[in-house]
Amino acid sequence: MPPHFGWSDPLDAPAPGPSVSGDVAEQIRALEARLDGLIRGARPNTEASVRDAAERPAQTADVPIVSAAEDLSQSPYFEKQWGRDARRNRGEEVDDFGLDPPYEERIRPLSEFLLRRYFRTKIDGIKNIPANGRCLLVSNHSGTLPLDGLMLRTALRLEHPSARELRWLAEDFLFYLPFAGVFMNRVGAVRACQENAERLLEKELLVAAFPEGVQGIKKLYRERYRLQRFGRGGYIRLALRMQAPLIPCAIVGAEETNPLLYRIEYLAGLVGLPYIPVTPTFPLLGPLGLLPAPSRWRIRFGEPVSLDGHGPEAADDHVLVGRLSERVRATIQAMLETGVRERRSVWFG
Repeated sequence: MPPHFGWSDPLDAPAPGPSVSGDVAEQIRALEARLDGLIRGARPNTEASVRDAAERPAQTADVPIVSAAEDLSQSPYFEKQWGRDARRNRGEEVDDFGLDPPYEERIRPLSEFLLRRYFRTKIDGIKNIPANGRCLLVSNHSGTLPLDGLMLRTALRLEHPSARELRWLAEDFLFYLPFAGVFMNRVGAVRACQENAERLLEKELLVAAFPEGVQGIKKLYRERYRLQRFGRGGYIRLALRMQAPLIPCAIVGAEETNPLLYRIEYLAGLVGLPYIPVTPTFPLLGPLGLLPAPSRWRIRFGEPVSLDGHGPEAADDHVLVGRLSERVRATIQAMLETGVRERRSVWFG
């Protein structure tokens, strides 16, 4: 039998027990009426019922119960978790994947500042992103702090003629990080899995995938801009199955925001991380050491990779999937090498 998490299926409800006495039932009804009134922000006219119940010798225990419930409803904890404060801090427009538009609107000035002023991002080839419809964006993954997904979302919203909305697929460990996981989820990150990706594409959205996964962000500085293995081609199967255009993308500059000099892996499991980064400033400066350096970013969107002539059934052809995945990987690697070769400076582009 599956476990229950705070609620139960009516079919699993236990068989009815012995009947409740009239006095106890009256107490329960009075308490329920009082609590209903508190929830609606009004005081229902149940004082008479409570007074009548209190006058019965067998029901004197009801008054402390109602009084305790009223005290709880007026406590700071209740107000913070379930009262007006809680409603004020929770968006009413959160979608199935956790995006909170009101919250994102509040932090939009920060994301736009990072893109335009802090990283001074140069964007090329944005015309290759279709104006509408489903599309899969495939990019290299870089930066000890994976800000690439957020920057891609911000860039497309600001620079694309159709102000396209992008959702990016993030690794599981990100969602377990204190503060960072909730933050990323509320501004557009989605847990990476085939089911979530298919649901997003079914909504005709633009989806970003980082096939390198954790291996992409744990590269040491001496390995920067060298693509790691692209998994088993799951993103290719996704594009074929959903018949979605596939756009390669290369991000240059993110590798220098927090140069990874060394990674501690044998203690990482204790804090729920794949590794503990060692950079020129972290952990020497504590949390401040994780602030990204203001390197100059460049985001380049390549020409769409042709999947013409391959239907959804081609997703089961392992040879074809491997060949297409290697082609995409080689394309992104060439774009990265070109971007690094063309820039004059890490800081000035």
